[in-house]
Amino acid sequence: MAEDAPLLELTDVKKAFGPVTVLRGVHLSVYPGKVTALVGDNGAGKSTLIKGLAGVQPYDSGTVVFNGHEVNLTNPRHAASLGIEVVYQDLALCDNLDIVQNMFLGREETSGGFFDEGVMERRTSEVLRSLSVRTVESVRQKVSSLSGGQRQTVAIARAVLKEAKLVILDEPTAALGVAQTEQVLNLVKRLAEQGVAVLIISHNLADVFKVADFVSVLYLGEMVADVPIAETSYDDVVGYITGSKTYERARA
Repeated sequence: MAEDAPLLELTDVKKAFGPVTVLRGVHLSVYPGKVTALVGDNGAGKSTLIKGLAGVQPYDSGTVVFNGHEVNLTNPRHAASLGIEVVYQDLALCDNLDIVQNMFLGREETSGGFFDEGVMERRTSEVLRSLSVRTVESVRQKVSSLSGGQRQTVAIARAVLKEAKLVILDEPTAALGVAQTEQVLNLVKRLAEQGVAVLIISHNLADVFKVADFVSVLYLGEMVADVPIAETSYDDVVGYITGSKTYERARA
């Protein structure tokens, strides 16, 4: 795959539920080492688009090219095997387990028929350190004791531990305070700096303009804008989201 080629490229993707068409020929490109923000009003089709990428609800038609190869994302296991990880709003963390146990849940390291706690602790610490995470006192803290920002950090770090090529973040700063939001946005930037392609879904345009390299706007199931963040403005994006403004030039 060429260095400047998209890791993920959707072409003419469609999805309907009975008589209701949700995605109407969507095009989307996500690049390695870059953050792409996917925005749109409620009902625009964001969740359906993401569920298709996760293999939860396969698309009805269209082309999905991932890492240079056309793929058919039929189930979550297949998507994960390719290196696609989704961090949903609920984070899917177990409060009664500690950070290490959450990071390795379902794929624990073993030695001699027993869990290799030393290896798992070391790898957890390495991943957190690689993301410059300094807010966690101990990798043996119970998740129930963590703040919202720390929980989001653990969920993102788990995706890194799985060696994800594409990390999809669903409203990662929702319900977080100012300091915790800044912490998570910095983590997103470091994720991209490591060469990971990041797709972030957010209603918070202030966050989008802080962290994204590109912004893609869905409006009633259509991708109405796909633009470098440096070439647009807050007001323009609001216009695309509400349908009061059209964008003419596709991303080069």
